[in-house]
Amino acid sequence: MSLLVFLIVGLIAGWLAGQLVRGGGFGLVGDLVVGVVGAFLGGFLFNFFGVSGGSGLIGSIVVATIGAIVLLMLIRLVKRA
Repeated sequence: MSLLVFLIVGLIAGWLAGQLVRGGGFGLVGDLVVGVVGAFLGGFLFNFFGVSGGSGLIGSIVVATIGAIVLLMLIRLVKRA
């Protein structure tokens, strides 16, 4: 059950990041991948800086979305270079 919740959080975070960062999303599978990788990245960044993202589903979505936004910005930087 937790894997399903993790995938749903990743999908929501990927979609939100695609909407917030200039440009569109990457489709269902692309948003899911961006969201899941962003969740790991967001968790790492929040832990590294000692910041709490909150608890529960909303906190997880916020952390994953911030990580996905950072990931999308890094991807766009690499694509430009």
